[in-house]
Amino acid sequence: MKTISRPANIILTGLLLLTGTAVYGQTTDPLIKERTDLVTLTVSVTDQKGRAVAGIEPDEFEIFEDKVRQEIAYYRTHDTPLSVGVIFDVSGSMRGRMEHARNALRAFIETSHPLDDFVLIGFNQRANLLAEFSHGDQLLHRINSIKAQGHTALYDAIYLGIEKMQHGRHPKKALLVISDGKDNSSRYNIEEVRKLLKESDIQLYCVGMRQSSSGDKLAWREELHGQMILEKLAGLTGGRAFSVNSAAGLEEATTRLALELRQQYSLGYVSTNQNRDGRWREIRVRINRPGEKFQVNSKDGYYSPPAW
Repeated sequence: MKTISRPANIILTGLLLLTGTAVYGQTTDPLIKERTDLVTLTVSVTDQKGRAVAGIEPDEFEIFEDKVRQEIAYYRTHDTPLSVGVIFDVSGSMRGRMEHARNALRAFIETSHPLDDFVLIGFNQRANLLAEFSHGDQLLHRINSIKAQGHTALYDAIYLGIEKMQHGRHPKKALLVISDGKDNSSRYNIEEVRKLLKESDIQLYCVGMRQSSSGDKLAWREELHGQMILEKLAGLTGGRAFSVNSAAGLEEATTRLALELRQQYSLGYVSTNQNRDGRWREIRVRINRPGEKFQVNSKDGYYSPPAW
């Protein structure tokens, strides 16, 4: 395994000190570089059945920034703990599905890394912090007393979740949204949430719960629209969105997400574009392994550092 001293989903700017560990393609001798901007990515790789794939070697990854190939300077695959923000829908539209949602959250926590810490945000017409960062069992105890009622402020809850994640104790961070994807009560709009996600290094995973049949065209369209929003937000961060319509499918989705978070790759590169202009740079990651097809998920890009 090739690593550098501190995996993190951030851009490291200024003095980078590496001690006793390795940068891909280099030795393990202590090394000091001045003014190094290391762009790091958390990458998920799944097969055609949506299962996490291990064993991808560093020379099989290809990273492009604004369509320009980049040289991988950092590679790590490791089951590291993370800080997770659970965004749990307790609005009236979840009536009849709360027990399924609780069981799915339990499956996620039980499959997660034992050192993960969790914060819980529940939302109906308002987003509320239900539990500060703690062990998963405390979240499950808290969620058991919540009843589904009221309207839905999904965007406010995600916004609050992003802000709370700054206080997580682990460098690697993710949000898990369990909801039907509807929003009818938020103060923040989708563009404000999207902007905050682009500025953060938090992966967003969503499990959308479908209920309406195609016979109820209005409800079906609302659910479809909600699912599309969740997919777009998750894709922006390198996360994924699932749409399920059964209790078994819900638990399977959260279990699969927990496993995926434990089997990710950390990659890093120093951009060939050394302009410090604060502009958005688009990132694309792919795998070069002839004869095999993979789904590769990573964040869409990042804002370059501003001028010093």
